[in-house]
Amino acid sequence: MIPQQVIAAKRDGGKLAPGEFALFLDGYLKGRVADEQMAAFLMAVQFNGLSARELDVLVKVMLHSGRVIEPGGGWPGPRVDKHSTGGVGDKVSLVVAPLAAEMGMVVPMMSGRGLGHTGGTLDKLESIPGFQTGISLARFDRVLREVGCAMIGQTDEIAPLDRRLYALRDVTATVPSIPLITASIMSKKLAEGLDGLVLDVKVGRGAFMTSVEDARALARAMTGVGAARGIAVTAALTPMDQPLGSAIGNALEVREAVACLAGGGPGRFRALCVELAAEMALAGGLVSSLEEGRSRAEG
Repeated sequence: MIPQQVIAAKRDGGKLAPGEFALFLDGYLKGRVADEQMAAFLMAVQFNGLSARELDVLVKVMLHSGRVIEPGGGWPGPRVDKHSTGGVGDKVSLVVAPLAAEMGMVVPMMSGRGLGHTGGTLDKLESIPGFQTGISLARFDRVLREVGCAMIGQTDEIAPLDRRLYALRDVTATVPSIPLITASIMSKKLAEGLDGLVLDVKVGRGAFMTSVEDARALARAMTGVGAARGIAVTAALTPMDQPLGSAIGNALEVREAVACLAGGGPGRFRALCVELAAEMALAGGLVSSLEEGRSRAEG
């Protein structure tokens, strides 16, 4: 495998052989492919995309670059997660994770930091004095079993290749690439050993996907990756033409999320949290309909 040839092939719109592509990715993880070369490759993907086969290779290598948690293990409820593609004022995870846990789900949420113009869940949590997101998987497991939900940042144990690519995408203007978003999100989620996954795909001026067509394409790509691996994946397209809620800024958004958990908060924000929690309950098999899920979330 010669990195320059891989970059040139994708630059010119060609398709990569699975073995060659996997070696290129592994070479980057092990230091045999330089940041500059991977940056050039990411830009080629931004313009020319990835085929379904190439996307499968990227997800597989990212997923198995670290530890993969196997489903099962005597959990008290179905393991279900929610992931948002990000937007302005999006603090939904801070509400939905504890709400879903209260409804009987186990929510092992691996969250990210700010990317592009969007704020990250980890950044919001770390505005709480003393809150730690960089914990070991053993402690993560213990917290999950004690309270039903936990949020953790990426570690060297889970999808370390994605962690490096994530940072590089942020500084090379390749954040909006549909295949790169798909692989980044799904490699982390597949590593969590989930029974179900709900994707909140933001669309509008404040989102990475500014058109409904692109948002649908992203949703189809991610649900396809999940379905191919036997996970119940649901995607909801939600508007991001204006900030979600009334607060923008890490500490302010945490305060608004706490208000929502206490029964307050802006109506549109609360309604979205209830809807996503209902979708999670349906994906996890706890309810037989969205109506039942909404009723449980609101109760």
